[in-house]
Amino acid sequence: MSTTALTLEDFEKTVTEDGIVLVDFWAEWCGPCRMFGPIFEKASEQHPDIVFGKVDTEAEQQLAAMAQITSIPTLMAFRDGIGVFAQAGALPAPALDSLIEQIRALDMDDVRAQVAEAEEHGQHAPGAEV
Repeated sequence: MSTTALTLEDFEKTVTEDGIVLVDFWAEWCGPCRMFGPIFEKASEQHPDIVFGKVDTEAEQQLAAMAQITSIPTLMAFRDGIGVFAQAGALPAPALDSLIEQIRALDMDDVRAQVAEAEEHGQHAPGAEV
């Protein structure tokens, strides 16, 4: 599977589905984004069971603002509708592969429990991130 362009209209539906979703926030003028793009694309071909989405922050400024993107590229990861990772900066291929394996290895029952506990206390669940 290759990458899919995400927009304000389909972002929420995509990231709240079951399974793993990786989202690359990027812009054409961004040098590190252009370096990370082929790494992200290759990973999408190696992991057909994962949704790889790309958000052009220039075309989707409202979505980028809602996602609180302050630096690009930014990679976000969701599993079963829960945000489990967000980091700015271009990852080298081995780091992206490692991140994917860590996301696959997450105990989602534990993550859901951490999220529920944090919501009870009105906090973000820091332990939910990889």
